[in-house]
Amino acid sequence: MQIIMDKSKTSLVLLLVTSVLAAQGVRAQTAAATNATASAPKAPAKPTDVFGDKVIAKGTNVEVKRSQLDEEVIRIKANATRNGQTVSPEQTTMLEQQILGQAILVQLLNSKSTDTDKTEGKTQAEKKLQEGKTQFGSDEALDRQLKAAGVTRAELLKQWAEAATAESVLKRELKVSVTDDDVKKFYDDNPSKFEQAETVRAAHILIKTTDAANAELSQEQKDAKRKQAQDILKRARAGEDFGKLAKEFSEDPGSKENGGEYTFPRGQMVAEFETAAFSMNTNQISDLVTTKFGYHIIKLLEKMPAKKTELAAVGSRIKDFLTQEAIKKQLPDYYKKLRKDAKVEILDEKLKPQEEPEGMPATVAPSTNNGKADKKK
Repeated sequence: MQIIMDKSKTSLVLLLVTSVLAAQGVRAQTAAATNATASAPKAPAKPTDVFGDKVIAKGTNVEVKRSQLDEEVIRIKANATRNGQTVSPEQTTMLEQQILGQAILVQLLNSKSTDTDKTEGKTQAEKKLQEGKTQFGSDEALDRQLKAAGVTRAELLKQWAEAATAESVLKRELKVSVTDDDVKKFYDDNPSKFEQAETVRAAHILIKTTDAANAELSQEQKDAKRKQAQDILKRARAGEDFGKLAKEFSEDPGSKENGGEYTFPRGQMVAEFETAAFSMNTNQISDLVTTKFGYHIIKLLEKMPAKKTELAAVGSRIKDFLTQEAIKKQLPDYYKKLRKDAKVEILDEKLKPQEEPEGMPATVAPSTNNGKADKKK
């Protein structure tokens, strides 16, 4: 958890878990430890263990079972809870309807896919996974985030590939085409959307003054932690490798394996941390910086002035956005036709939507905030 973030941002993993893709039966994260032993308590029975795994929607090339819906809902709720959010019973019903509707849509579209569509879907999924790794800094950091979200790389790639394949079918069927001129016009017409604030790249070592439950340590314990931080600070200023010190001593799991590094604009970190980082010179090492999380030792690695992001850097994302907007306009009528042609039936009255879905599951392009999105804990 990237514990020094002061505001909740959208991340690759948050987008992943809130995107209702193909409802492919991904296991929800449980409270069990990863090193569970053979003597661990038996998991509680699932509703499907008692009542069977009912088919809740069917049609030509369509079959969605109750377990697929339940497991996706559980996974989304678990991630909402980790981000300090709750899902009400009313929201749960709407969520179930949305998941089911979009699962049906993906199955219908994938049934119309060509080998070319499938190849494109796989390519896009692998590309987005690589972008996610770049944002989180390493394979290990990405895997930690995926593990926290209760999903494996293989499951993620499968979901993304199916969603990207579905999108390829839609582009072809709906004859959606976004040109370079369309992209440039959007870029020129929306300059404020591409302003990049002043940013710094900094590494830090955190020595926490809270326990695992985020309760403050005693004064005696804090004094011991401060002495530890001062000793590490002396070693850093004596020339020891800062990244290695971070990996050895930092108690910020969101950054320690990356040598303690974060890249961020103003307004993203807690005030004391941000003030120190933006006031430093390149390669300077701070005094101890105290926040509610503990004692930080900060090394400023790079300052990047405010600027406008060049079209070449955002062109592909603009094109994706415009493509999605074009699809959204045509999708409701097209989806109704697909369902009618496939004779799709929703067998649970509660899951029948009041209105047809207006969106489709996105292929989930990673956000541009360098992967630092977890709400502070």
